[in-house]
Amino acid sequence: MPGDQFLRLSRLIGEENVAALKARSVTVAGIGAVGGHALEAMARCGIGRIRIIDSDAVSESNINRQIIALHSTIGRKKVEVAAERAKDINPGCIVVPLDVYISEDNASSLLDDTDILLDCIDTLDSKTALLQAAYERGIPTVSSMGAALRRSIGLIRRADLMDTFGCPLAREVRSGLRKRGVGRGIDAVFSPEKVRFEYIDASRDDKAEAVGGSDRRRMVLGSLPTVTAAFGLMVAEAALSRLLPPGVMDPD
Repeated sequence: MPGDQFLRLSRLIGEENVAALKARSVTVAGIGAVGGHALEAMARCGIGRIRIIDSDAVSESNINRQIIALHSTIGRKKVEVAAERAKDINPGCIVVPLDVYISEDNASSLLDDTDILLDCIDTLDSKTALLQAAYERGIPTVSSMGAALRRSIGLIRRADLMDTFGCPLAREVRSGLRKRGVGRGIDAVFSPEKVRFEYIDASRDDKAEAVGGSDRRRMVLGSLPTVTAAFGLMVAEAALSRLLPPGVMDPD
């Protein structure tokens, strides 16, 4: 590893654990407001191989909360921008960008040779398909639930997905996964903060956004950069606790 780049990390968790992270492979699905910050943390922690999956391009409306979204990156594919940033942070990292829309047909194949999945997708069908595939393959998973519409970082929590509550997205994901035979074991980051939201046909929203790689559209939800970034960092923290030996991430 170059110079003193990981000196502060090794002083905290030990050189042997920094080396262990270098030997790990992580898949980050969804490089938006949450996934971008999760990826950022993985790159800065020296993960040796990172697969990035997303089919969207950067838009102007992303700039308020997405770490890869700048006026200079508008119109570019998110995976390309994210891969460049990760490599600039850690040139020794093998970064594999996949400009792919996740579906039932390809979800399992996207998880080859990975030690952990960080699911930061906000499209319900893609999310449940990927979570089911990871569960069936026994791949450790950390999944972000709804970060939009929330205002308080202090209410963000971490629990088994089946124990989440107060989150409309988590409710839909739990229901869908149970129908697919998926049980406990998926680590989730969520907030029970009360929000006004219901799943409706996006065609009824005149500002609905196109979902990359498909003819589907999604609702536009208000989001804060503070909350979405905190979600992403909590996803990364949960991933580190899975990737490192037991106790390393426990506070003294």
